[in-house]
Amino acid sequence: MSKVVVYSADWCGFCHAVKEYLKKLGVAYTEKNVENDLALAQEAVTKSGQMGIPVVDIDGEIIVGFDRPKIDAALRDKNLIL
Repeated sequence: MSKVVVYSADWCGFCHAVKEYLKKLGVAYTEKNVENDLALAQEAVTKSGQMGIPVVDIDGEIIVGFDRPKIDAALRDKNLIL
């Protein structure tokens, strides 16, 4: 399983931006669409402590929203990018 998980919904613009950014960096990720799956939505809330999406789980480090500096730092910290 991927070390990066993105909790997202089809209607979420920032979710699309996060996924495109990860693709651009060449980082593999697993998408968990919370739109029609209450269990996945609850999983995202439990991990993040918040109701917002996207929630990005980078090998246990949780980032809410498309926070590029935090995403980059976490990816570097986990040796997923240089």
